[in-house]
Amino acid sequence: MRRQLAISAAAFAAVLGLAACDTEVTSTPDKPAAAGDAKPGKEVEKAEQSEEKETVAKVGDAITLKGLGDEKVEVTVVKVVDPAKSNNEFMAPDDGKRWLGVQFQLVNVGEKAYQDSPAGGMQVADKEGQMFGMAFGEVDAGPALASNVRLAPGAKALGWVAFEVPEGVKVSQVQVALSSGLADQAGQWKL
Repeated sequence: MRRQLAISAAAFAAVLGLAACDTEVTSTPDKPAAAGDAKPGKEVEKAEQSEEKETVAKVGDAITLKGLGDEKVEVTVVKVVDPAKSNNEFMAPDDGKRWLGVQFQLVNVGEKAYQDSPAGGMQVADKEGQMFGMAFGEVDAGPALASNVRLAPGAKALGWVAFEVPEGVKVSQVQVALSSGLADQAGQWKL
């Protein structure tokens, strides 16, 4: 029985390892295609140069992500509050840690319904690459993102997610992957 469990655990780890090899991380924000926005002469050149600099998503930008199925969700990091306060006197960060609140907007831009526990696929990181997951608590900045989001095509969800990070650590990015973090694509925003 133990040998069977050991083999099963090894097979599971190998599958996870293979799945991780195909993961794509994008930090390029979506760009709305508006044909009527062309400007004459040098203004076009200036606009093109500023667009080239705009290759890394930041707060306020949207990235469209794919899930494990045919899901397509436009994810926007709307706001960041650091430090964030708990909305409940009984829930607080552990000693030596603080909460960081991130407001996300999810819009189902696909053709089929989207259902997920999106916070499971969200994390923040510092410039050294240390990653921090969500905290079990809600911030007072606004309503929490639902733990089970269900969106029909065209529908959207808006809400806050709390992340617990050590005091003194400067968070430099937010990362999101659909399908509770199991999707082969992740979006990354610079803070």
